[in-house]
Amino acid sequence: MMAKRVLYIEDNEQNMYLVTFLLEKHGYTVIPATDGQEGIDRAAVEKPDLILLDIQLPKMDGHTVARNLRRNPDLAAIPIVAVTSYAMAGDREKALEAGCNGYIEKPINPDTFIQQVEQHLPKE
Repeated sequence: MMAKRVLYIEDNEQNMYLVTFLLEKHGYTVIPATDGQEGIDRAAVEKPDLILLDIQLPKMDGHTVARNLRRNPDLAAIPIVAVTSYAMAGDREKALEAGCNGYIEKPINPDTFIQQVEQHLPKE
């Protein structure tokens, strides 16, 4: 079985480090992107199995990134999971409306993170 490839769009180095560490420890390949446009470009080239998307990004917010990804027919089927510390009422809905399939809150809980990610991966 090929390692699942996860594109992580995140501008915060600590978050990038933690998520990359957790995913790689569980056998995933992580494709990093530090802003929305880079994330969109990498997604088009790499066609990852899953996209983890920070909502608070410089230049282009995660909602805009998700909508852009959803407009590309080649990428429309890839699950997108918002990873965000916005935990206000309506934030989950906003992420889902923009095209995200799910929502993981920050701070990331290392004990449940992989399980949360795997809920959104296509089953073999």
